[in-house]
Amino acid sequence: MSRVAGEVPDIAPDGMGCHSGGDMAEAARLAGGSDLLDKFKADYPMGPHDKPQSMCPAFGSLRVGLRMKRVATMLSGSACCVYGLTFVSHFYGARRSVGYVPFNSETLVTGKLFEDIRESVHELADPDRYDAIVVTNLCVPTASGVPLRLLPEEINGVRIVGIDVPGFGVPTHAEAKDVLAGAMLEYARKEIEAGPVARPQGGKHDRPTVAMLGEMFPADPMMIGQMLAPMGLAAGPVVPCREWRELYAALDCGVVAAIHPFYTDAVRQFQAAGRTVVGSAPVGHDGTAEWLAGIGAAYGVSPEKIAAAQNAVLPAIKGALAGKPITGTITLSGYEGSELLVARLLIESGATVPYVGTACAKSPWSEADAAWLEAKGTKVQFRASLEDDCAAMEAVQPDLAIGTTPVVQKAKELGIPGLYFTNLISARPLMGVAGAGSLAEVINAAIGNKDRMAHMKAFFEDVGEGDTAGVWEGSPNLRPDFRAQHQKKLEKQARAAKAAQMV
Repeated sequence: MSRVAGEVPDIAPDGMGCHSGGDMAEAARLAGGSDLLDKFKADYPMGPHDKPQSMCPAFGSLRVGLRMKRVATMLSGSACCVYGLTFVSHFYGARRSVGYVPFNSETLVTGKLFEDIRESVHELADPDRYDAIVVTNLCVPTASGVPLRLLPEEINGVRIVGIDVPGFGVPTHAEAKDVLAGAMLEYARKEIEAGPVARPQGGKHDRPTVAMLGEMFPADPMMIGQMLAPMGLAAGPVVPCREWRELYAALDCGVVAAIHPFYTDAVRQFQAAGRTVVGSAPVGHDGTAEWLAGIGAAYGVSPEKIAAAQNAVLPAIKGALAGKPITGTITLSGYEGSELLVARLLIESGATVPYVGTACAKSPWSEADAAWLEAKGTKVQFRASLEDDCAAMEAVQPDLAIGTTPVVQKAKELGIPGLYFTNLISARPLMGVAGAGSLAEVINAAIGNKDRMAHMKAFFEDVGEGDTAGVWEGSPNLRPDFRAQHQKKLEKQARAAKAAQMV
C-alpha cells in the first residue's frame, strides 16, 4: 500500500503486535509518537528483553477502568488483541461490556479510524450512566499515530480520557495500571485547580488522611487505618480508585503511601499537587516500624505518638510471626509489583529467600525494601526476565518456588513444589497483624508436598517428553539416521545464509 508524505506509515492491522518490538516503535516515532515513547522509556525503562513476558500490558489499564463505577471503557486495536483482552477481563470477573472500535487498513491509514472513535465516544457519552469514558489505543493504532489527544476533553459532562498502552512501550500490565491511574489523576487535579469539585460520597474525613498507591487485598486498607489511628491519622482512598470522586479525595490527602512502587506517573501527579510520597509498606515487624515512622515524620507527628502507634501493633505482629513460622528455602518472582513486600514477610516468618525477581523496574519507592532484603542475603533482581527467574530456581533448587505460571510449571517438572504468585500469594492480606500469619498455612502446605512431587516425578520419569511425547501404542519408531540427515541439511542452510550475509 502506498502513502504520500505526511500520512501515517502502513501497518498491517493483524500482522503485527507488541512482539514486533522495534518495528512498531519505529513506526510510532515516524507517526509523531516520539514524545510518548520517550515518556514511557523514562517512566518504565526496559530490561534485558524488549517484549512483554506477561499477559498483554493493556490488561492492567483495562482492569483499572472496569473496576470503576460509572466508567465506560473502549478499545482500539487489532481484533485478536481485543478478543484476548476482553476474554481475560471477563475471566477475572468483569461484569460489563468492553467497547471496541474496529478498523481495517484503509480506515487506519486515511484517518477514518479516529473519526470512528470520535463518533463512538459521542454516542456513548450519557451523563446519566457515566462519569468518564476511557479510550485506549493498543499497539497498531499507537504505531499509526491515531491521535486520541484530539478527542474532546468532555462531552455532555462526561469526561473523555484517552491513553496509549502499546506493548512495545509499556513492559508489564502492572505498569499499564499506572498509565490510566496517572491520566485520571491528572484530569482530576486540573478539575480541582479550575474550581470546586464534588465531595466523595462518604464525605470528607475529620482526620488527616494517607492515600495509598496499589491494588491491595480488601482487608489491608482497614488494617492500615487501625495502625494510623494512634497518630491521629486515617487511611484515605486506594489508587487506582473505584469511582471518580475518590480521585479528588486522594489528591486531598497530605501524604501518599507508595505501597506498590511502580506508579511513576501517579506519583508525578501527587507531587504536582504538593503531596509527600513515602515508600515501602507496613509488612512484618521491621517494615511496619519503619513505615509508621516515615508516615508520621511526613505529617510532622510527634515522636511520642509515632512510638504509641508502633507499640500498639508491633508486639502483636511479632507474636503472629512467631506463632505461624515458615521453614524452608523459597525463590520468589512475579509481575504484580509487591514481590519485595512478600519476600520481607516470608523472611520475618523464618523462611530463607535467596532470590526475589520482579518484572517491574527499580524505583525510589522500593529502595528501602531492596536494601533490607539485600542485608538479609537476598539477591533482588529488578526487571527480571523469565529466564532470570527460571535460572535462579534451577540453581537454588528451593523447597518451594513462587512465581508466574511458566516458572511454576518448570519447577513442577523438576519435582519442586510451586505456587502461582498472582492467585495464591498476592490475593492475601499482607499488612499489619493480619498479614503476619496469612502466608504460613498455604506456604507450609505446599512445602509439605515435596515428597509427593518427588514420587510423581519418579513415576512419570521419561514419559511425555522428547521421543516419548504424545500418545503411543508400543515404542516410538526412532530413526536416528533420518535425524542426522536432517541436522546436516540445517547446518548446510545455516552456512549458506552466513555466506550470503558476508556478500
